[in-house]
Amino acid sequence: MKRVCIVGCGAIGSLYAAHLARVAEVWAFVRRENHARALNRAGLTVSGHHEFHVRLHATADPDELPDCELAIVATKATQVEDSMALVGCRFNQGAVISAQNGLGSEEIIAQDTRGQIIRGTTFMSGTKHSDTHVQYELDTATWIGPFEPRHTPYAVVKQAADLISASGLKAEALQDARPAQWSKLIFNASVNGVSALTELPHSPHFADESEFSGLGCLLHELVEEGKRVAAAAGVKLEEDPWEMNKIGALTNHPPSMLYDVRRHNPTEIDFLSGAIAREAQRHGVPAPLHSTVYRLIKGKEASWTFQEENKPVRSSQGGGGKMAEGDQT
Repeated sequence: MKRVCIVGCGAIGSLYAAHLARVAEVWAFVRRENHARALNRAGLTVSGHHEFHVRLHATADPDELPDCELAIVATKATQVEDSMALVGCRFNQGAVISAQNGLGSEEIIAQDTRGQIIRGTTFMSGTKHSDTHVQYELDTATWIGPFEPRHTPYAVVKQAADLISASGLKAEALQDARPAQWSKLIFNASVNGVSALTELPHSPHFADESEFSGLGCLLHELVEEGKRVAAAAGVKLEEDPWEMNKIGALTNHPPSMLYDVRRHNPTEIDFLSGAIAREAQRHGVPAPLHSTVYRLIKGKEASWTFQEENKPVRSSQGGGGKMAEGDQT
């Protein structure tokens, strides 16, 4: 039986961990010690499309993690570098699947492991109700393919896809995973960016083109711009991101960047609209919409620090105190 490590157990990581624990020895590497204790004590429960409970191993201590034949990095893209610096050496003799949103995670993973690296794009979704309970919502496939700079053999990719499929999840091995990755990138960048700016979940507004003010008009333009950048990069898309958006808009699902914005956490915008904007610049094609979304969200992130550092100083004297210098009535 293979030993598999899931790096990061949010909703997607928990779905991988729980399903793979039915066919492999699974270790979950998590950030919080209390998360690891809960998983070791209670295991993982899956509800929704599948209903089952499993036991697995979990740790927040990289020294406790054994060498693994397969790893799936399911952290946010912003957490890949820190996580892999701790445990990348545990996968030197195995293979590592990147399951992040956007572009660029494979290059980061390659810095910290000598193992084979696999491009991964997942379209499944879930909701994490607690550290030990995840709801399986959208049962769509994980598409994986070789990471070209590491010359990963297709046979390694196929073995990983077969194991994921045996666990009850959907997976497909591809000779080239970039078309799938770019389809998800354009979809994700467009939806997450608009959600982060409007604070709307992925709702019917995102597909509404009936009025000039409809958000669907903006989403459609973002998608078309992303398609032009993909074409300039020599990538023929696997799926139509606009059709993906129309299906997702029926779910009212809160995208990951909406969660981050509401909690003033760093977002994945550098790996989404930022990645599209950089690729556009590299290939000499315009991408004004994704560049604008990228800069607005970077500004939004900056505002949280600015507001915290520039809180008005109030006097402790009676009468409500006086306004700090620079305050306006």
